[in-house]
Amino acid sequence: MGIDLEALYIDLHRHPELSFQETRTAGVVTRALTALGIPFEEGVGRTGVVAVLRNEEGPVVWLRADMDALPVEERTGLDYASTARGVDPSGAAVPVMHACGHDMHVTALLGALERLAASRTEWSGTVVAVFQPAEEFGAGAQAMIADGVLERFPAPDVVLGQHLTPLPAGMIGVRPGTQMSASDGLTVTLHGRGGHGSRPHATIDPIAMAAATIMRLQTIVSREVDPRDVAVVTVGSIHAGLKHNIIPAEATLQLSLRYPDDAARDRVLEKVERVVRAEAAASGAEQPPTIVTDHTLPPTINDLAATDRVTTAFRREFGEHAVIDPGMFTGSEDVSWFARDSGAPLVFWFWGGVDPELFARATAAGTVDRDVPTNHSPFFAPVLHPTIERGVEALVVAAREWLG
Repeated sequence: MGIDLEALYIDLHRHPELSFQETRTAGVVTRALTALGIPFEEGVGRTGVVAVLRNEEGPVVWLRADMDALPVEERTGLDYASTARGVDPSGAAVPVMHACGHDMHVTALLGALERLAASRTEWSGTVVAVFQPAEEFGAGAQAMIADGVLERFPAPDVVLGQHLTPLPAGMIGVRPGTQMSASDGLTVTLHGRGGHGSRPHATIDPIAMAAATIMRLQTIVSREVDPRDVAVVTVGSIHAGLKHNIIPAEATLQLSLRYPDDAARDRVLEKVERVVRAEAAASGAEQPPTIVTDHTLPPTINDLAATDRVTTAFRREFGEHAVIDPGMFTGSEDVSWFARDSGAPLVFWFWGGVDPELFARATAAGTVDRDVPTNHSPFFAPVLHPTIERGVEALVVAAREWLG
């Protein structure tokens, strides 16, 4: 009897885990691999799992799925919605939800391994299945690389991966070249001088400084980036103060920056730093702001020839209508580190999980952005079928392009 993929997905969705805390998830993966008779190693890059399915001589294909969830409180209303809580890196208790589809990624990869293991007479080569932690930190791939994943396991001839996205279920989106943007996560600390709320003249208010900085940062894209170019500057978090009548000494901002290439990255980073330092100076700060880069992700660049092979195979298997070029996504990924550091080509695609009728109605009404929850939303909830089946099929079809 095969893996009940629906039950496995529901179990993973009910029990999400934050980055580098995916111990239960890894246990679900290893139990499934054991049932399939596929050898594996766990604890790679702290909480990652790597399985190797060998079948005579042939190419080495890496298939990657990420496992971690997000500090989001689920509001889908599903009977299997997450009520999990976790502890974030700061020590705070937070709700946890699979709001980016990584539970579906793991489910699809296990389903693909089951299908490949059952069809060994039809292909030859080696499949390396990488169940990666901490994609949401932008740190999991590099943690696995630092732990020797490229040396301890067969080196890839191609790296393949996929991501769930708000497209109609059954649809695949793939494009050659830059598929996802590069990004940086910054933590900016603005240093003021604290004091009593009734005596603001005796302080240097970092909250006012932060407010001015946030508003000025929004002009970088709107006024300093060519409208034909792509860039995103988002302030995702602001923390300052503990009480209504105390002006704090510091304010902390967390920024997410996105760009298509290194040249754009250099330009945007320079502008962000200029704005932050100038607003601090304008506020009379006695200490310059502290700017720390928390993570850097390269652009996800699909190899042209390899992507052409996979796209052709998808169209042959699923039909021309089911495969589109979705354009470049301004989200970012760390999967490309495996391809970059190994020198292998990368193909990374998206597959849909939205009820096709809901998507069609929203498209006709021009309300897709409002009515179709996207990744990281507390309402993000893929339909189970045919999302599971298409995720499995896409990995198998792509892998078989190299395995025969």
